[in-house]
Amino acid sequence: MRVVVLFDIHRQLEPDETFSMKELRKEEAKATEADVITALRALGHEVEQLPVYDDVGLMFERLTKFAPDVVFNLCETFFLDRAHEPNVPALLDLMKLRYTGASPEALLLCKDKALAKKVLAFHRIRVAGFVVSTRSRPLKKLRRFRFPAFVKPLGEESSDGISKASYARNEVEALARARFIHDSLERDALIEEYIEGRELTVGVLGNPRVLALPPREIFFGVDDGVDHDGRPRFTTSKAKWNDAYRKKWGIKNGAAAALPAGVPEKLAKTARMAYRVLKIRGLARLDVRLTANGDVVVIEVNPNPSLAKTDDFAMSAAEAGLSYEALIQRILDNAMR
Repeated sequence: MRVVVLFDIHRQLEPDETFSMKELRKEEAKATEADVITALRALGHEVEQLPVYDDVGLMFERLTKFAPDVVFNLCETFFLDRAHEPNVPALLDLMKLRYTGASPEALLLCKDKALAKKVLAFHRIRVAGFVVSTRSRPLKKLRRFRFPAFVKPLGEESSDGISKASYARNEVEALARARFIHDSLERDALIEEYIEGRELTVGVLGNPRVLALPPREIFFGVDDGVDHDGRPRFTTSKAKWNDAYRKKWGIKNGAAAALPAGVPEKLAKTARMAYRVLKIRGLARLDVRLTANGDVVVIEVNPNPSLAKTDDFAMSAAEAGLSYEALIQRILDNAMR
């Protein structure tokens, strides 16, 4: 098949600029893109790179010229703005091109974490209780709220805006963190009940038949999982992306360990249901908490998760018996349906 790999780049591009796999990995920090392109070539597909920054006309021109059978959409930003992510598949829809991953509708829905939680709760999928503090009308009080709380930007991804200060033990700390998000990050804030429990992720793949992949877990070293100040450990931006920090604190991702009887089935059922009610297609990753009494609480749902070979989604697929190349081919096949 003729495949265009569409991905965002964080700088102005030269006309017809493309990258070697080494340049993608080392200079542009685009391991996922390099892995996907390498796999597609190994599978025998004719592959064209299409990096984009801020030029819609160029994107339209090159897509028209190459006339791909399918677009492998890895675009997360346009002009450095994540809010434009849904607009990229919207353009592909207007061009009547097939593409991998989520539709504009699903991306818009999941980007609004509060709205996504309301949809999940309506379908009796358990989520943490929450309120939203907006920049235009910041909350001054939290009424009938169960502490501790967890405060994060409403529309960010990849743990952006999440630090140790996201954990709030009381109203004063929660509102202070919300103000920080309003003032420093210029975002609305989601204030939700902190759910104590194991941090798990569940990958979901397919359409219309949906496969829930084996769950993965974030492990926080060999201690009791509590910092010296009594705050629990959880996945901050540094804990997710900073290798030195992960090594220092013994943070690792791996196959979920020793799940109680019935929990794997509960996780799979919850993941498939969330995927369907949020109208996701292609692939997604659920971030969940597993409480001490075995309850599954959905924290958020992420369409189009990272596909780097060493990231959780690909590792989970490998645990399900899918090689990396087989996973990439499965994603392509789903896009052609």
